[in-house]
Amino acid sequence: MTTSPDDLVTKIGEADPELDQQLAERLDEHNAAATAGTDPAPELTVQVHDVDGVLMGGVSGWTWGVATGIAMVWVHVDARGSGLGARMIGDFETEAVARGCRHVFVTSFTFQAPGFYERLGYRQIFSWDAVPTPEHADLHFRKELA
Repeated sequence: MTTSPDDLVTKIGEADPELDQQLAERLDEHNAAATAGTDPAPELTVQVHDVDGVLMGGVSGWTWGVATGIAMVWVHVDARGSGLGARMIGDFETEAVARGCRHVFVTSFTFQAPGFYERLGYRQIFSWDAVPTPEHADLHFRKELA
């Protein structure tokens, strides 16, 4: 396909689930070709609900080859400090190991839960200072899995 940039139309907007899906599919195709023999980033999730079906916490992320990444972690305000977060991360890590992963990555802003990850054996490998605001930082962590 040969197209001049002058012939293309740019659209700028808000959230677009259809675009996200198309981008994920195209990137998965590229990544699978570049890393033959690995499954390109299948998702890995952990959910905990109370007896009434209310979501009390969850973890979502991905596994790919020997790596896994945690994208989002949330614990209901009523369950914070109860050990639920550590339990969910443990379940996530156990499944990641079962999928062949040897290390896990996660990011946390300074106003979120960096101490939580450190208590679970994660070590900070990078800090992006003044993100998202001048007084905060985006911290990146890694943990080796058994």
